[in-house]
Amino acid sequence: MRKTCLNMVYELAKRDERVVFVGSDLGPGVLDEMKHEMPDRFYMEGVAEQNIIGMAAGLAFEGFIPYVNTIATFITRRCYEQVAIDAGLHNLPIRLIGNGGGLVYAPLGPTHLAIEDMALMRSIPNMCVVSPTDADEMTRFMDETLDWPSPIYIRLGKGGDPIVSDGQPVKIGRANLLRAPGDVTFISTGVAVGRCLDAADLLARQGITAGVLNMHTVKPLDAEAVLSMAAQSSILVTVEEHVLINGLGSAVLEVLGDAGKMTRVLRLGLPDSFSCTYGSQNSMMSDLGLAPEEIARRAAEALRGPDQTTQPDAPGLQRNAGN
Repeated sequence: MRKTCLNMVYELAKRDERVVFVGSDLGPGVLDEMKHEMPDRFYMEGVAEQNIIGMAAGLAFEGFIPYVNTIATFITRRCYEQVAIDAGLHNLPIRLIGNGGGLVYAPLGPTHLAIEDMALMRSIPNMCVVSPTDADEMTRFMDETLDWPSPIYIRLGKGGDPIVSDGQPVKIGRANLLRAPGDVTFISTGVAVGRCLDAADLLARQGITAGVLNMHTVKPLDAEAVLSMAAQSSILVTVEEHVLINGLGSAVLEVLGDAGKMTRVLRLGLPDSFSCTYGSQNSMMSDLGLAPEEIARRAAEALRGPDQTTQPDAPGLQRNAGN
C-alpha cells in the first residue's frame, strides 16, 4: 500500500505542478524517478519531523500541495503541536502519509505501534482522516486528494493485503457498502475491513446475515451511512486496528448519540494499553481478538444479548495499575 501511495504522489506530480514530496529519512530508492525528473519538487529531510511539518506549511502557504511521508507514530506523535498549529489552525492542504498504521511495525515494539494515531488526528480541527483498506482503494483515493482544501492524514497498511474494496469509487466522507446490511452490520476501516468480510462469511454459516460497511474516511464520518445501517440492523459492530478511545467506534457512537438513536453497538479494537510483546501484525491482531473467527464469535454473542459482550483481556499487554 505504501508503494502504491507514493507512486500515486509521483503520478499526481506529473499532472499538477503544485504537488511536492517531503520525506523524513526514508532511505535510498524512495521515489527515485520523481527525484531525478523533478528535483525541485522532491525533498528528503533527516530525522526532523517537527521541521518537515513547518517546511510543508511554508510550501502550502506558497501555493504548493505537500505530501509528507514518514512512519505513522513519528508523523502523529513527535510533531503533534506542529501538525495542530501549522497544518490544522491554518487549514492548509498538507497531506500527511503515515507508514504502518496500527500494528504493522509489531516486530519493533510499542514505540513504533501507531495504535492511537487516528485519535490524535481526529481531534485536530480541519483535519481529514482516511484509512484505505487496500492498494486499489488507495489508488482511487489519491485522486481525491488534489482538490481537498484542508489537511489530510492518510493511514497506510503494510501492503500486500487482499484486494477487497470491490472497485467502488472513493469519495472523501462517503462510505462504501460491501455487503448489504443484515442482522449484524460491521462498520470497519483499513485492513480490518477484509477481516470483517471473512467474519461475515463465518456468520452466514450460522444463519446470521451480516453487512459490511467500508468506512475508509474516519473524519469526516459518513453519518448518513451510519444511520442507514442502524435502521436496518439489530446491532452494529465496529472493528478497527486502533484503540477504542476516540477511534472509529467512538465516531459511530457520536453520530448515533447526536441523532438520538438507541441502536446497540459492539466496539472491537485494541485495548487501552501499550503492548509488551513483539511479533507480526497478524499474530498480534489475532492475540487481541481481531481474527475473523473471534470477530464473528463476539458479533454472534452480542446479537444474542448485551450481557455477553464484555471485552476480554488480551494476552501480551501491559496493564497499568491506577486508583
